[in-house]
Amino acid sequence: MPDTKDIKVREKQEVTTKAELTTPGMVFTPQVDIFETEKELTLLADIPGVTSDKLNIDLRDNILTITGDVAPRAGSGEEDVLIEYETGRFFRQFTLSEVIDQNKIDAKLGDGVLRLTLPKVEKATPRKIAIKAA
Repeated sequence: MPDTKDIKVREKQEVTTKAELTTPGMVFTPQVDIFETEKELTLLADIPGVTSDKLNIDLRDNILTITGDVAPRAGSGEEDVLIEYETGRFFRQFTLSEVIDQNKIDAKLGDGVLRLTLPKVEKATPRKIAIKAA
C-alpha cells in the first residue's frame, strides 16, 4: 500500500520584527514558491484578498519589496458570527543578485496569487559553445 501523507494547512504567519510598526493592524508573511529555469526565476506569492490597487512592488538597492493590504469585509447590517480570516498587510522582501535583469521584471496578479517573472541577464544564461574544426 502506498504511503499517504496528511494534508496540513499552514496558518498565516505574522511578521515578527524588532522595529516598531508605523501602521496599525497585523502584518503577515505571504507564502512563496520560487522556480528556476536557465533563463529566469519565477516567484509565486499567496496574497489572498489583495487587489492590484492595494499591491505595491518596489525595487531599490537590489531589494525587492512586496506589500499588499487586505481590508476587513464589512457588510451593512451584518453582525460577525465567526471570523477566521484575519485581515491586515502582507509584507515580504528579497535581495536580488546581479544575475537578475532588474529592468525586465514582470508582475501579474490573479486569483490571490502574485506571479513575478525575474529574467536572468544574458551573461548569466548558460549556453553551449560550438566547436569548429580547424
